[in-house]
Amino acid sequence: MAKKSVGSIQTGTKRLTKAIKMVKSPKTGAYTFVEAIMAPEDVSDFLNKK
Repeated sequence: MAKKSVGSIQTGTKRLTKAIKMVKSPKTGAYTFVEAIMAPEDVSDFLNKK
């Protein structure tokens, strides 16, 4: 399963990161992309979560 974290977004004093993860649907077998904007320290938890 492909995973990647891309880009950094700065809004004022907060530093945010946009993470994109490819997830396979168990029902259809199709892949979808899940995107989230979060703090950089939360990215690894997001990518490791199933």
